[in-house]
Amino acid sequence: MQDLDNQNGAIKDIKIEDSWKTVLRDEFSKQYFKDLTDFVRNEYKSGVIYPAPKNIFRSFELCPFQKTKVVIIGQDPYHGAGQANGLCFAVGEGVALPPSLQNILKEIEADLGVAPAKDGDLSRWAKQGVLLLNATLTVRANIAGSHQKKGWEEFTDSVIEKLSSERENLVFILWGNYARKKGEKIDRQKHLVLEAQHPSPFSAYNGFFGCKHFSKANKFLLERGLGEIDWR
Repeated sequence: MQDLDNQNGAIKDIKIEDSWKTVLRDEFSKQYFKDLTDFVRNEYKSGVIYPAPKNIFRSFELCPFQKTKVVIIGQDPYHGAGQANGLCFAVGEGVALPPSLQNILKEIEADLGVAPAKDGDLSRWAKQGVLLLNATLTVRANIAGSHQKKGWEEFTDSVIEKLSSERENLVFILWGNYARKKGEKIDRQKHLVLEAQHPSPFSAYNGFFGCKHFSKANKFLLERGLGEIDWR
């Protein structure tokens, strides 16, 4: 795909991380991806779209294919000003924490007995091998789900399929029915799949709190000599 300069509408080559460019090279030549590129380009030209163009593929930039240990699947970026930063559930530095992220950090503290950091950027996780993957990578300002069913889901399905088929001993974390459905084809003989309710305030008390996914993920990784994630 191509990156978009939100200031002047210019097009320039995307700087997606090299290992992902190799793994996903077949996707970039498919018709759906060409149509998606045209759609996203026109959206950035005609309205306010999140995240900033340089951050569309930020989750891949920070977490190369071979360094991925954990995959957390979200739905689409936050649609409020200054929130989306290219990592699912995360927000830009200095931005107030959304309720779901607040609940994620509460569960980390309860599960691991450590006080998590107060900022919501989460790039500290991505740099350790946590792929924070939204199913849809862009959204129109103030319109949730506005870029769904335009091709992003097919692209991110291919990401999950590549990880499932070409890697081993990954941890996939699926919160809520949408993420569960997204992860239906993960090879559970090769990987650990953890499922729970979504951390939203509407469902967190019905199975998210107490799921202990962070300690379970670390136990699985440590048992295989892969090194745990510092979730703070």
